[in-house]
Amino acid sequence: MTIVGWLLILILFVVGMIGTVYPVLPSVVAVYAAFFVYGWFFGFDEFDFWFWALQTAIFLGIFVGDYVISALGVKKFGGSRASVIGSTIGLIVGPFVFPFLGLILGPFVGALGGELLVGSSFGKSVKVGVGSLVGIFSSAVAKIILQLIMIVLFFIWIL
Repeated sequence: MTIVGWLLILILFVVGMIGTVYPVLPSVVAVYAAFFVYGWFFGFDEFDFWFWALQTAIFLGIFVGDYVISALGVKKFGGSRASVIGSTIGLIVGPFVFPFLGLILGPFVGALGGELLVGSSFGKSVKVGVGSLVGIFSSAVAKIILQLIMIVLFFIWIL
C-alpha cells in the first residue's frame, strides 16, 4: 500500500502542475488533495496547525490571485468588465474547443469579443485581448511558483 499511496500523491502533484497551464485539470486542488492522500495512507501526525495554515493560505491565495491577476492583465490594457468576463469564459471553454491552442485562443477571443460587444474599436479590442494573454501567463507563472512552494513545504514537513 505504500507504493500505491506514493504513486497517488505523485500523480496528484503532476496533475496539479499540468493544471497550471491547462485549466481543464484541477491544479491547486490536486496538490492540496495529495496532502489528504498522504494522511489517509500514512497518517496526519506530521501535519500540525502551521502546515495546514500555510498550505490553506497558499491554496486560497492561488484561487483569488488567479482571477485577480488575469483580470488585471485585461484592465491594464484598457479592458472593460465585459472583456474580463469574456476572457474568463474563453479560458474555460477554449481548451475544449481547440485543445492546446484553446488555452491561448480562448481568453484572447473572449476578451476581444467582450470588448467588441461594449462598442470598442477593433484595435482596442485586440490590445485588450493581448492583455488577457499577459494576465493569464502571469497568473500561470505565479501558480507554478506557489504550487512548487506547496510541494516543497510538504516534503519539508514529512522529512
